[in-house]
Amino acid sequence: MAKSSKDGVAIGAGGETHQQVGSGGIKDRLTTNQGIPVSDNQNQLKAGARGPVLLEDFMLREKIFHFDHERIPERIVHARGSAAHGFFELYESLADITKADLFQRAGEKTPVFTRFSTVAGGAGSVDTPRDVRGFAVKFYTQEGNWDLVGNNIPVFFIQDAIKFPDLVHSVKMEADRGYPQAASAHDTFWDFISLMPESTHMIMWAMSDRTIPRSLRTMEGFGVHTFKLVNAKGETTFVKFHWKPKQGLQSTVWDEAVKIAGADPDFHRRDLFEAIDIGEFPEWELGIQAFDQAFADSLPFDVLDPTKIIPEEVLPIRMIGRMVLDRWPDNFFAETEQVAYCPANIVPGVDFSDDPLLQGRLFSYLDTQKSRLGSTNFHQIPINAPKCPVMNFQRDGMMQMLQPKGRANYEPNSLGEAGEVTGPRECPMTGFVTRPETEHGEKLRIRPESFADHYSQARLFFRSLDPAEQAHLASALVFELSKVGIAPIRTRMLGNLVNVDPELAQRVADGLNMPLPEASPTAAPVLDMDPSPALRIINGPRMADTLKGRSVGVLIADGTDAAALDRLVGQIDKAGGRPILIAPKIGGAKLSDGSLRPADGQLAGFPSVLVDAIAVVLSADGCAALLKEAAAVQFVMDAFGHLKAIGASDEAQPLLDKAGVEPDEGVTGLDAAFVKAAALRYFDREPKLRTLA
Repeated sequence: MAKSSKDGVAIGAGGETHQQVGSGGIKDRLTTNQGIPVSDNQNQLKAGARGPVLLEDFMLREKIFHFDHERIPERIVHARGSAAHGFFELYESLADITKADLFQRAGEKTPVFTRFSTVAGGAGSVDTPRDVRGFAVKFYTQEGNWDLVGNNIPVFFIQDAIKFPDLVHSVKMEADRGYPQAASAHDTFWDFISLMPESTHMIMWAMSDRTIPRSLRTMEGFGVHTFKLVNAKGETTFVKFHWKPKQGLQSTVWDEAVKIAGADPDFHRRDLFEAIDIGEFPEWELGIQAFDQAFADSLPFDVLDPTKIIPEEVLPIRMIGRMVLDRWPDNFFAETEQVAYCPANIVPGVDFSDDPLLQGRLFSYLDTQKSRLGSTNFHQIPINAPKCPVMNFQRDGMMQMLQPKGRANYEPNSLGEAGEVTGPRECPMTGFVTRPETEHGEKLRIRPESFADHYSQARLFFRSLDPAEQAHLASALVFELSKVGIAPIRTRMLGNLVNVDPELAQRVADGLNMPLPEASPTAAPVLDMDPSPALRIINGPRMADTLKGRSVGVLIADGTDAAALDRLVGQIDKAGGRPILIAPKIGGAKLSDGSLRPADGQLAGFPSVLVDAIAVVLSADGCAALLKEAAAVQFVMDAFGHLKAIGASDEAQPLLDKAGVEPDEGVTGLDAAFVKAAALRYFDREPKLRTLA
């Protein structure tokens, strides 16, 4: 429970600090919109410290209600998104742990619609900022729609939903100046984060390579919260959901992400569309971590805390099915923009836990659709409509598209023949049933003490990363905090980082040229947990190491050897890659055999940031001509600087020299070694190219 100190600062259960009003005073007193003084703006009203949230919490409902309706008609968060249709195919029956229909029969396919999105930017922002990505899947099951609404990161910034409006207000463009757009490197965000130690674990993920993914197809997805599965006997199993990309994990480097934003603001959307268009359907496996109460009790953290993960080494993930996205929407607005996800949409056999962030989301998502889609009948929009029968007595409302018949629009009724009930009725045997649980506890606003450790898992994440990823994370913190103009915020954040890892904090302090402060106070001991190699992208178990589904930019010019080009293109095709021919002019280049080879992209408008590797196939004359073209030099220079494989003909060597390319494992000729090399990035090269924290 929050404690008060003599200097007028309230100390929350998690160690966060908040200015208090003096005894009896009303200066700067926080109130509701009705003028009612607020005693606690950090915690929802719950039945006991770990109990469910109470509907009577008018402060929560007003705050979330107002937040939900702040933007019309664009989503407040996750406004920029791309989506596709597909299916989920079950590997094996899960009848032992859930009665959910879609998990009963191995091999059965359930239609899905999946939307990926950035969080902070508006609908007109770019695809590649450093940002969390939404990962939302709508399952159209035979028992109704189930929405698994998560992110590409398994934890969240906050533990309690009442703080969500504050978080988003802080990360959005600043209220007085209207910038920055789609960026977290500014005062208000880091001010909030530095005052909320519970955000520290999420910040480690947000500053890592996870938030600059190379493709939507090469990122993971997570349900974030702990849910429950319920079987036909009423037995309950806790579960966490994981989406694992079949193509492997891959991210960009920061300089590359920035340049992609300028070269192609729609980079991720275009990549998803083109992959589906050519039949390289994106695919993920759905995995679960299933466990019981005894296992939960054995962990050194609370499974209801959304800022915590269960490491895969502690509880392995069981793969239960796969999702394939195989059809682009027919109309972007009608489907991608109008789709409405809601965590409260679950089916019999799936249930909620008392995670306080999840509990708040159950209210918020449904409420916001009224403003965004204009009607309580948003569920009738085709992309939102279930593919099973819908029968109830909810009538009328704006944009009602159905035409219900009969007198009875209520239940129970006796208007049928011989006084029988007419219309649908409840079914205790097949309907959704909440499993009875006894809740004990006073009504109070409090964070349980089991939520108080905010640094142990942040430390776990950082120390689990590959050294190259650690350098990227530290450098990202330096970049972000360098944009913070208020020095005490930077100092406060450094104090938090000392609790994560003193070496990390020192690297960031050195990058800022600031003294390292003492560690911030902690509300619980910081533990040294065993590293989890599964958290790595670089040299991790799911690192992308195949050319399949990836692109190779092949630079050609007049005089390029036709036979060498055809041989290279054939090798790339055979490996499952996509060769993209790039020439000084879009009409193509006249090859050595006199043929004109059309280009897929013009050199000046198709930089190497848009491909995964490059091959430079030039004649001596062609190379001499391109030495005078800045775009050609930059094409090669960026590929080398972004740690990509470079294959080149002997005649192209002068261009590589001018671009500063130095020999290493990723620089090859045009033989089979290049195709093998093109599947990887070469992080050993990076310290020679840039100074990292």
